[in-house]
Amino acid sequence: MPKLRVHNLAVSIDGYVAGPDQSLENPLGVGGMGLHEWAFATRTGHRMQDTDGGDEGLDDELLAQGDVGIGATIMGRNMFGPVRGPWGGDQWTGWWGENPPYHHPVFVLTHYPHPSITMQGGTTFHFVDDGIEAALDRAKDAAEGADVRIGGGASTVQQYLRAGLIDEMHLAVVPILLGGGERLFDHLDGGPDGYECVEFVSSPGVAHVRFRRAPK
Repeated sequence: MPKLRVHNLAVSIDGYVAGPDQSLENPLGVGGMGLHEWAFATRTGHRMQDTDGGDEGLDDELLAQGDVGIGATIMGRNMFGPVRGPWGGDQWTGWWGENPPYHHPVFVLTHYPHPSITMQGGTTFHFVDDGIEAALDRAKDAAEGADVRIGGGASTVQQYLRAGLIDEMHLAVVPILLGGGERLFDHLDGGPDGYECVEFVSSPGVAHVRFRRAPK
């Protein structure tokens, strides 16, 4: 049975996945880039940036694991870009340049229709304006039996948690304090329910925690 997974979602020890004051120039907010330094330092992170080198070991293995068995990704509009309201004539095609790192269909949640955007390397951004379940149905069809990943951000993960649709979550807990921004487990009536920790491992720079939906 294909799963809906959250993978390598970096979170500060005070619970934030992005810092305060997000902007076009600072998309992850003040201090937010610090959440991802562990990933950028790995061999997999270097490969995603088309550079050589990088560290091997636990962090690299788990970062790479996030791509295994994934056939489609769902993300929120805020993760796709800084544009708000009707799209108009905007030519924004994402933060990732001409060859995004997904290489499969990506479904962007939005309240406003937008034509699909085909990029290099096999990534096509599709825009879904009729809700999270419609996006999941389309992503599952596109994944052709593989799993679907939620790329972020916090609001998108929260919506799928509230709907009880996420099967697995891998959180990378980074030892920094952001003090503000987007908290992962806000707006959930006390927190996510029905999950058990199935793995807890740590490198010198980050703790990896994997949760799975508990059997009923």
